[in-house]
Amino acid sequence: MRISTRGEYGVRAMLDLALHSSDEPVPLSAIAARQDISEHYLEQLISALRKAGLVISFRGAQGGYQLAKPAEEITIGDIIRTLEGPIAPMKCVEDSHAGCTQSERCATRVLWQKLQASIEEVLENTTLAWLKDKARKIQATAANQR
Repeated sequence: MRISTRGEYGVRAMLDLALHSSDEPVPLSAIAARQDISEHYLEQLISALRKAGLVISFRGAQGGYQLAKPAEEITIGDIIRTLEGPIAPMKCVEDSHAGCTQSERCATRVLWQKLQASIEEVLENTTLAWLKDKARKIQATAANQR
């Protein structure tokens, strides 16, 4: 399974929101600039994340975006599934009737299911809060090395 730029940029945008929003909404242009992501592309990602209930938007001069719930309640799996779809390394794991005549007696399918379970375990047990903590530690280490 390969995460596309859609998933990668979505996680980066959500991390940016977790790091930079407190009481004030974060403008899309600020996220785009910090993350070096096209604002137009970011609009598409944020729209999907908003529809999934992961971010909320605020209109007006002081408008922008905030996380819809605490970072502790948002998993990386939530973000990836919203932007990438089902987490499955092979089509036969996602849908057992994916055109494979061997799926019911396929030993390698068991391998793909095990891989899928491992990926899901990591993504479901990794919260945005955990990632935010790691990002702050990395930033502090980088600042101390200057």
